[in-house]
Amino acid sequence: MNNRRKLVIALGASALAAPLGVFAQQKGKVWRLGFLTTYPPDNDLRFEVFKQHLRDLGHVEGKTITIDYLTAGGKYDRLPTLAADLVRRNVDVIMVDGGTPGAIAVRNATKTIPVVFVAVGDPVGSGIVASLARPGGNVTGNSNQSPEVAPKLLELLKEIVPSTKHVGILTNPTNSSHPLVLREMQAAAKTLRLEIIVVNAGTPAEFEKAFADIARNRPVSLVILADPLFISEAGRLATLAAKYRLPAMGTVNTVPESGGLMSYGANRPALLRRAAILVDKVLKGAKPADLPIEQPTKFDLVLNKRTAKDLGIKIPNSILVQATKVID
Repeated sequence: MNNRRKLVIALGASALAAPLGVFAQQKGKVWRLGFLTTYPPDNDLRFEVFKQHLRDLGHVEGKTITIDYLTAGGKYDRLPTLAADLVRRNVDVIMVDGGTPGAIAVRNATKTIPVVFVAVGDPVGSGIVASLARPGGNVTGNSNQSPEVAPKLLELLKEIVPSTKHVGILTNPTNSSHPLVLREMQAAAKTLRLEIIVVNAGTPAEFEKAFADIARNRPVSLVILADPLFISEAGRLATLAAKYRLPAMGTVNTVPESGGLMSYGANRPALLRRAAILVDKVLKGAKPADLPIEQPTKFDLVLNKRTAKDLGIKIPNSILVQATKVID
């Protein structure tokens, strides 16, 4: 073999070897994921669900990926500090399961580390991304809101409790997504000729007064907006609803599972699964700016028949057959 041919073969081999070597190195990398949640640790089964979805995609904690788990414990004012902490740790991706406040905190903390959020109410209206189709920047994720949720929830309420004239809506004044949800609720209520009564509770100490204020407007039902504080205190809220005999409903299933009447909203495990898929895509090289914001396609209707009986409410069969889950 002449020298020129040997040189050509050697150059060709080195050209092939270089990218293969880079690929092998990248393939063997142990990724570092930052997981920031607003939910208290003792209430965060969502983290386990998310990790299971990662395992299904081939990311095994301790082998192919490490996870820095930080929780704000339901306290929004801790989010900016925790987000900055994850940035200092130089993680490869940040996953945010803290709704709108968590996503805003991380977006403000970094413009370079890829960020994936789950269950943000209105990511465009909140200023987290530029648009649903082209998020831009370093952030993508999914929304738990759909234009049909607010009307559907109030329509179900009207059918189950036809005597309702007023709807009390429990909001957390520190949750930046709640004003956006309220606008949807108010528009839907106007169509259904329902009067909205907004009450705020930013701490558990404010719950009793909020429920008493709502109960003065009979006949009245209660909608509890999705919020980490309300989710972690779901049992106490259900107890107050029973005390004041308020049909309580929400967009997350912790409401009926804790003793409220009903919930209708996006399927949370499905949102976490889609978030895990987005994280996987980013780890494989996709840019968040090019990954469209995903909106929910699967919704759950959960009913608590025991609570309905205690309140003297008969749930129509036309509603029961729509239920994803019925608690007897």
